Amino acid sequence: MAMTNMVSLGARHRQVVQVAVAISGLLCILGLASRNFTVVPALAQLPAPTVILRANASHPGRQMPETLFGLFFEEINHAGSGGLWAELVQNRGFEAGGANTPSIFDPWYKVGTEAQVIIGTDRSSPFDRNPVALKVEVLCDDDHKGLNFCPKGGVGAANPGFWGMNILAGSKYRVEFWLRSTYSFNLSIAFTSRDGKVLAREYLSVDADANGGWSKQSVVLKAKSTDHYARLSLTSSTKGVFWLDQVSAMPTDTFKGHGFRKELAMMLSDLKPGFLRFPGGCYVEGTRLTNAFRWRDSVGPYENRPGHYGDVWNYWSDDGFGYYEGLQLAEDLGAAPIWVFNNGISHWESVPTEAIGPWVQDVLDGIEFARGPANSTWGAVRAKMGHPEPFRLHHVAIGNEDCWKPFYRGNYMEFYKAIKLMYPDIQMISNCDGSSVPLDHPADYYDFHVYTDPNNLFAMRHQFDFTSRSGPKAFVSEYAVTVNSGHGNLVAALAEGAFLIGIELNSDAVHMASYAPLFVNDNDRRWNPDAIVFNSWQEYGTPSYWVQLFFKNSNGAHLVPSTIQADSSTSLASLITSVVRKHKSSNGLDYLIVKAVNFGDCALNLELEVSGISANDVVAAESYITLMTSEALMDENSFTNPLKVTPQVNKAMNAGPNMQVSLPAYSIVALELGLDSAKNTMTDTMAGVNVHVLTADS
Repeated sequence: MAMTNMVSLGARHRQVVQVAVAISGLLCILGLASRNFTVVPALAQLPAPTVILRANASHPGRQMPETLFGLFFEEINHAGSGGLWAELVQNRGFEAGGANTPSIFDPWYKVGTEAQVIIGTDRSSPFDRNPVALKVEVLCDDDHKGLNFCPKGGVGAANPGFWGMNILAGSKYRVEFWLRSTYSFNLSIAFTSRDGKVLAREYLSVDADANGGWSKQSVVLKAKSTDHYARLSLTSSTKGVFWLDQVSAMPTDTFKGHGFRKELAMMLSDLKPGFLRFPGGCYVEGTRLTNAFRWRDSVGPYENRPGHYGDVWNYWSDDGFGYYEGLQLAEDLGAAPIWVFNNGISHWESVPTEAIGPWVQDVLDGIEFARGPANSTWGAVRAKMGHPEPFRLHHVAIGNEDCWKPFYRGNYMEFYKAIKLMYPDIQMISNCDGSSVPLDHPADYYDFHVYTDPNNLFAMRHQFDFTSRSGPKAFVSEYAVTVNSGHGNLVAALAEGAFLIGIELNSDAVHMASYAPLFVNDNDRRWNPDAIVFNSWQEYGTPSYWVQLFFKNSNGAHLVPSTIQADSSTSLASLITSVVRKHKSSNGLDYLIVKAVNFGDCALNLELEVSGISANDVVAAESYITLMTSEALMDENSFTNPLKVTPQVNKAMNAGPNMQVSLPAYSIVALELGLDSAKNTMTDTMAGVNVHVLTADS
């Protein structure tokens, strides 16, 4: 199978590409090319202008960073709470309305009538940090001889999750909760469909004498039917009072057994990320400091995590996906964790530098949690959570987008000095942009964010061409096309692909890059567009997600010297290319990977001339061409058509060092030539060699 492992090219898509190439060739000759090309009946095939790409495969090339392309996770759009974190219950501790009672406990709701049951919150929880619990007073009874008998299934409380719970026939779900009661009764724990059908049910026999205080209960439900919008109910048919707290429901089958929603985590794994930046973003800052993310409130047993209101994106999080889970996810993905911490600055407030000491100590404690031995104060907390070995935390970001806020530079230096003193190997990231003006403070990386329109981001493929190579390296931690992008369309993705090729060419100045935001629950779109769209049971990648797969083999690859040229009648202004070599892939082969973005109206014919390898070195059966384009620039994916704009893979016909590749108008193409590494002695020890790469319009 190809390294890309993407979607196979269907006959309909091939016809679209062939027709588009023919039409764009005619339009270019007539000077009538349009940025919004659509497919019309096929015309006679016309030759596209030819450009020549020359690459020297015998040159060792400059090794690109292992961390070059990665991921940025932020709790936004319900990305973790109700998304990547597989918890099905929303507001599991009844705290979302605040610690005061009576509290708003939405989306929990009453099962039964006013005459049958009363539910409300009080401050009887066994957890000091989560004082609110739910009181359920059952007024009806199972004695049908009485005037107020309970309906079938009982009465109590139910939770619809995050716009529905995805309950699948044959799957198992662990339901845990804390319970206190004043009487003996049978408690029904059930998943029910929208129309009331029971999908799974177990009964818990509650003994009042044994349950005079709070106790933790756990049951596993196996679903016999499917509903993508189910809810969890806890009900009784016996008159009396009971209390519930910290109700959790999780599928037993999660990504690597660590609580992440499997389908979403697999989409991340498929990108082979070099790093994971988390947990934000603006989420780390908060509009006010009281609502900023606090790492120590997000570790330990979930029952003791108080949760908090994220006042930037305006919803409550139980912090099930906390600091520990971010570190665990990075490890599960084989990615370097990059912890973004609050430096005493929110959107509206700034802690003066003379008072920043406790914040610095808090961060040092957080690093100890990640890296300290299991017998250290905070390392012991991590070990008790199931990870005795330290996490490999070697990067931290001091704040997010705070460079020009009051006290940032002073606060930054206090964090910098304290961390470097105790952990000299940790690489620190400044919020200040050093791409054009040198920083006035020490840093290992500087953060660079860009949100713009397609044409501007395409133009920014040269953003780092003239950046100093001697100072801190760039971390493009947030990039995306957000103007004229719809909900994520083709033209946005192509501009982003061109920008990423520009980063490859400048990977001696840029060491990390990640798209933002990563996830959006389609029911709570706080930011648009995003890479991955999901609801309770479906998910799809936008074109911006799929374009990242073209770069998943770039981390640690070698940038091969290349030049591109054309005759005087052919413009190269809409073309950018790169050539990289990936050594010793999983199938034992080397791969020479040629990527090109054609951001113009005219189809091009790319003539490849590679020196340093022979036709005998190429393994044709393991050589592929991957193409992503579509019928119109604004084409998007959707739940009904999730693969409308996706990479299509074909075997590379006549694969060899000298061959031709078609570049349709508005497309991204990757040619992967499998090379028999046994016939080539080039090794991976050539890092640091300077390579001069001419870009498309040099």
